[in-house]
Amino acid sequence: MKQHVVSALVENRAGTLSRVSGLFSRRGFNIDSLTVGETEDPSISRMTIAVTGEDRVLEQIIKQLGKLVDVIAVRELEPSSCLRREIMLVKIGAGEKTRPAVIEIAGIFRSRVIDVSPETITIEATGSMEKLNGLLLLLRPYGVLELARTGLVALERGSLVLSIS
Repeated sequence: MKQHVVSALVENRAGTLSRVSGLFSRRGFNIDSLTVGETEDPSISRMTIAVTGEDRVLEQIIKQLGKLVDVIAVRELEPSSCLRREIMLVKIGAGEKTRPAVIEIAGIFRSRVIDVSPETITIEATGSMEKLNGLLLLLRPYGVLELARTGLVALERGSLVLSIS
């Protein structure tokens, strides 16, 4: 089993998310991450769905997604031909003695310190899931107090475009 990323353009209306996610759950796929947002056209949303499962079952799901009334276009994004990013906010316990080390780690990962209090630092990081997991690994010894991740967003590289036509 491997991780797959599916991109879908859907009608931006109530119930669409439920119908799309229902197809995955009925087939026994756990959705690792799901992000939805408006596109350049406010009546259309882009869904980026990261799932882990067997190739042949995913092919069936993509075919079934394409048959849903609300789905305009759907395609699996191959890792070699797409850009993948995620945003993470992480609040770390960092007093006066540990603060410089936490700031240094954030800098190594090209992250930004977005809030500082006497006892905490909040960091914003953007990048691949692997990069963010690596950052978390180094920050955990300082004490992760809170963590929020957006989930994966992805677009195909170059002139490849998932479009409504």
